[in-house]
Amino acid sequence: MSHGKQFTLYTHGSGPNGLKVIIVLEELSLTYESNYLDFNKNEQKSPAHVALNPNGRIPTLIDHANNDFVVWESNAILLYLVGKYDTTRKLSAEKFEEKVLQLQWLFFQASGQGHVWQIPYIGQAVWFKRYHHEKIPSAIERYQKETLRVLGVLDSVLSKQKWLVGDKCTIADLSFVTWNNYVIHDICTDINDVDVEKDFPALYKWHNALVSRGSVHKALAEREAFLAAQSQ
Repeated sequence: MSHGKQFTLYTHGSGPNGLKVIIVLEELSLTYESNYLDFNKNEQKSPAHVALNPNGRIPTLIDHANNDFVVWESNAILLYLVGKYDTTRKLSAEKFEEKVLQLQWLFFQASGQGHVWQIPYIGQAVWFKRYHHEKIPSAIERYQKETLRVLGVLDSVLSKQKWLVGDKCTIADLSFVTWNNYVIHDICTDINDVDVEKDFPALYKWHNALVSRGSVHKALAEREAFLAAQSQ
């Protein structure tokens, strides 16, 4: 089968995890086509998508230049992209120890931030604040506190260094940017007496450096264009 783009990405219009894959595709100048699944129609659970991704979630990436190789889980996708296509190590660690640190932060991102409907703390803060059928103040407070704890971990490290791994931006940093954007401009606005710029200055500076990158602007512009088209 012939494909106009090297990659097909199955994603969702409002999800942070698919967006971070787009950012890395843009960083590496790789061509892709985004296929936005409609969660209201349960398209992520369709037999066609589950055949690619048995977890029935997004993102899912197909590499047509590599025998239609399929990979899912956003941070696994980032590792695949840099492992196969980042030949100049623009976004990835080079030394063994730095590769381990890169994995460390990718695991931390997945466990500390992660998906809205799974265990990670920030996802649970979103769920209990926005989607749960009843308001449970103790649950909201617990996960908001854990969200702030995760931000504090990042801020403590970034107060001593510019990037998470080595002396450059890597996929470790980029794995956080879309969720951090959501946390800073959405979740934290619901928490009393929290000013991210003042309370987590190193994290705030790091985040602004990330969102100023052209790849992030392109990814956000693509999503906004999709959402605008959907609203017409």
